[in-house]
Amino acid sequence: MGYVFLFLIGFGLAVTGGVSIIGYMNFLPAGVSWAEYFIFIKGRIECYFLPIGIIIMAFVIYQFPNRF
Repeated sequence: MGYVFLFLIGFGLAVTGGVSIIGYMNFLPAGVSWAEYFIFIKGRIECYFLPIGIIIMAFVIYQFPNRF
């Protein structure tokens, strides 16, 4: 049961980070270049939730495949 909860936490973090990254893409039509965009999202903590969530989900799936 704890593994499912850990997986859901990772999923929630990944969704939060992905939505933030996509939301910040609205700066691109305003004249921000791709380089400036990546520099901007590098400084935002919520954008780091996407890779952290993916790592947590991968850990749960591949470390405990029989219990999930």
